[in-house]
Amino acid sequence: MQNTGRHKNQYHRIKVYFLALFIAGLAVANFSFKVYTIEESSVKLERLVNSVHDLRATLNLDGIRWYHLQKVIVIINKFNPGMDEKLKYEIAKEVYEMSIKYPNLDVDLICATITHESAKTWHPEITSSAGAMGLMQIMPTTGILLAEAEGITWTSASEVLYNPVNNIRLGCRYLSKLIEHYDTDGGLAAYNGGARRAELWIANNKDYSILWDETRQYIPAILKLYEHYRNLGDPHTTFAQN
Repeated sequence: MQNTGRHKNQYHRIKVYFLALFIAGLAVANFSFKVYTIEESSVKLERLVNSVHDLRATLNLDGIRWYHLQKVIVIINKFNPGMDEKLKYEIAKEVYEMSIKYPNLDVDLICATITHESAKTWHPEITSSAGAMGLMQIMPTTGILLAEAEGITWTSASEVLYNPVNNIRLGCRYLSKLIEHYDTDGGLAAYNGGARRAELWIANNKDYSILWDETRQYIPAILKLYEHYRNLGDPHTTFAQN
């Protein structure tokens, strides 16, 4: 009888021991599951936060792009309100894209240059007495070289340079390269009066007597327009014609 009681007590202790192990195992498993769930949730939350940041950045970029497109269109409307609406958008889009492509140009400087070069008409087919053509007044001989570098097929001067998108693309490529070499005012001097004259001007501490008469007026005129466009607020705000 004593052995039977002893065996029963041992059996009971073993049951309690294994039951305790089982409960402990469940607790560990439950804790591990919770840790895994928390980690998984953390990863999902991080992905969500990153997605929100990406969306916000995209919205900001879209907002900046929209602002500049509207700004260019408002400027066009000031000088050439009768231009086809689709063409206005294409020109505005090209101006904005060139400001992204060339870090030393921005929308305001490009618009200031076009405004002055086109004699405040923003007319895509304007031609100077010297033979410069289009919005950014490109000479055909220069246009041929620029078109080759830009990968634009040269068919004829009128077909290429009277196309405002091509003209802006070529003009911005040329202006950007000049500004890269001579800074903003030196680049404008070179764009109007030639690189050699600009180099001579810079070498003589920017003595305006070195420049051609036209270039002396050209640089401050564009810089004034540039400052004016930079200070514009809402693109739909009415501004005075300069």
